[in-house]
Amino acid sequence: MQFHIENMTCGGCARSVTKAIQSVDPTAEVNADPGARKVDVKSSAPRDQLVNALTEVGYAPA
Repeated sequence: MQFHIENMTCGGCARSVTKAIQSVDPTAEVNADPGARKVDVKSSAPRDQLVNALTEVGYAPA
Protein backbone atom coordinates (compact mmCIF):
# COMPACT_ATOMS: atom_id res chain seq x y z
CA MET A 1 0.00 0.00 0.00
CA GLN A 2 1.08 3.57 -0.52
CA PHE A 3 0.64 6.73 1.51
CA HIS A 4 1.17 10.36 0.54
CA ILE A 5 2.44 12.32 3.54
CA GLU A 6 2.66 16.02 2.75
CA ASN A 7 4.72 17.03 5.80
CA MET A 8 7.38 14.30 5.45
CA THR A 9 10.19 16.45 4.11
CA CYS A 10 13.46 15.00 5.43
CA GLY A 11 15.26 11.87 6.56
CA GLY A 12 14.25 12.46 10.18
CA CYS A 13 10.62 12.58 9.13
CA ALA A 14 11.07 9.37 7.14
CA ARG A 15 12.55 7.63 10.21
CA SER A 16 9.60 8.77 12.34
CA VAL A 17 7.13 7.51 9.74
CA THR A 18 8.96 4.17 9.54
CA LYS A 19 8.97 3.79 13.34
CA ALA A 20 5.25 4.58 13.50
CA ILE A 21 4.41 1.95 10.89
CA GLN A 22 6.67 -0.64 12.50
CA SER A 23 5.06 0.04 15.90
CA VAL A 24 1.92 -1.53 14.41
CA ASP A 25 3.71 -4.21 12.35
CA PRO A 26 7.35 -4.80 13.33
CA THR A 27 7.90 -6.88 10.19
CA ALA A 28 6.54 -4.25 7.78
CA GLU A 29 8.78 -3.31 4.86
CA VAL A 30 8.81 0.47 4.60
CA ASN A 31 10.28 2.51 1.76
CA ALA A 32 9.94 6.21 2.55
CA ASP A 33 10.80 8.83 -0.07
CA PRO A 34 10.80 12.31 1.52
CA GLY A 35 11.48 14.00 -1.83
CA ALA A 36 8.30 12.58 -3.31
CA ARG A 37 6.54 12.63 0.08
CA LYS A 38 5.37 9.07 -0.38
CA VAL A 39 5.73 5.86 1.57
CA ASP A 40 5.39 2.36 0.14
CA VAL A 41 4.53 -0.24 2.76
CA LYS A 42 4.36 -4.03 2.62
CA SER A 43 2.42 -5.09 5.69
CA SER A 44 -0.26 -7.49 6.79
CA ALA A 45 -1.67 -4.86 9.15
CA PRO A 46 -4.95 -3.19 8.16
CA ARG A 47 -4.54 0.16 6.43
CA ASP A 48 -6.63 1.99 9.04
CA GLN A 49 -4.30 0.87 11.85
CA LEU A 50 -1.30 2.25 9.96
CA VAL A 51 -3.15 5.52 9.24
CA ASN A 52 -3.98 5.84 12.96
CA ALA A 53 -0.34 5.26 13.96
CA LEU A 54 0.89 7.84 11.43
CA THR A 55 -1.71 10.37 12.54
CA GLU A 56 -0.73 9.93 16.19
CA VAL A 57 2.87 10.96 15.43
CA GLY A 58 1.85 13.95 13.30
CA TYR A 59 2.19 12.46 9.82
CA ALA A 60 -1.42 12.00 8.73
CA PRO A 61 -1.60 10.69 5.16
CA ALA A 62 -3.33 12.95 2.65
